[in-house]
Amino acid sequence: MERVFSEGERADAGRRRDPTEGLAARFAAKEAVMKALGVGLGRFALREVEVARAPSGAPSLRLSGGAAAVAAEQGVAEWRLSLSHTSQVAQAVAVALPATPSAPC
Repeated sequence: MERVFSEGERADAGRRRDPTEGLAARFAAKEAVMKALGVGLGRFALREVEVARAPSGAPSLRLSGGAAAVAAEQGVAEWRLSLSHTSQVAQAVAVALPATPSAPC
């Protein structure tokens, strides 16, 4: 848990009766960020991609360390994130947006 999820992610999951569905969706988000950046597992620590929640409940991403460095190298300025889960399946879509419309991502 500590190797994969930030303290905030673990705390948020701990408020739920069954934290596994939310944690699975967060893991899917971390993997979706890696795919959006075109890198595989191991390029940076999974904890460097953190799923946060706005007061409205909307998910967002915070990147740090190596993940933030790779995103900056590729010109990523913003992220859009969608999470979905059931008791059987978790999925996430992460979209990397450039700083300017002409910048590659």
